[in-house]
Amino acid sequence: MYFDSLGELIAMDGHGPYVWFCYGVTVVVLGGLLWEARRRRQSAEQAVRTVVRRKQASIGKE
Repeated sequence: MYFDSLGELIAMDGHGPYVWFCYGVTVVVLGGLLWEARRRRQSAEQAVRTVVRRKQASIGKE
């Protein structure tokens, strides 16, 4: 193993703060993208439901 202890893994020869910050930013960005994709999907599904409901209502009136 490259690092002999957990402390060395976290410090990474002085580069640890930069590396862990980058990992953190990556996790936050990916989480935000997943959240936004889910929100947009739910919005699109709701729009489709609305269109279908209106279409069914107009067919029932004829």
